[in-house]
Amino acid sequence: MYYANNKSEYLSKKCNSGSKSGNLGLNSGNLVQLQLIWLKNSHIIKNMKITINTDSQYTDTEIVINCPRLSDDIEKMLCTLRMYDLKLTGHKEGKQYIIEAKNIMYIESLEKHCFLYTINGIFESSLKLYELEEKLSVFSFLRASKNCLFNINHIQSIEPDLDRRLILTMKKDIKIVVSRQYAAGIKQILEDFNG
Repeated sequence: MYYANNKSEYLSKKCNSGSKSGNLGLNSGNLVQLQLIWLKNSHIIKNMKITINTDSQYTDTEIVINCPRLSDDIEKMLCTLRMYDLKLTGHKEGKQYIIEAKNIMYIESLEKHCFLYTINGIFESSLKLYELEEKLSVFSFLRASKNCLFNINHIQSIEPDLDRRLILTMKKDIKIVVSRQYAAGIKQILEDFNG
């Protein structure tokens, strides 16, 4: 559940997404404080307070997290926040494009070229696969095989395949085969991710 505490107004809007559900209190004033109780598979984050302070004098957005210790849940939040700001460049038909990392479904290396498969199309990257892996590994990108990285946020389903491999179905019904070398590690990471 989400609660908004404010002197004069309390507006409530139903909010359902993933494993979180409840009421999101919204306010049109300058300061909104939210208290969060997040139920996640018998795991509870109690009394997470979110303060949103809007004022036209601010030129930048700043996020401050105060916590007793850096937990896995906080690490996941940080990865999600960082991903919204990470951008890469890709080439297509002689033009260079700026691509947001969150829109990349997977990356494939073919004949010494790396291709970024996004929601909006396919772009070629000037970086090598290992360089992209270094940049993106903290942003929910995992290796599926020696020539492929994928974004776990775009997985729609996972099924076992022959010889201990996995088949990932991504958005747009794209299938990615995870080699057995990476399958066990990915299963564990995905269990922890949902965890």
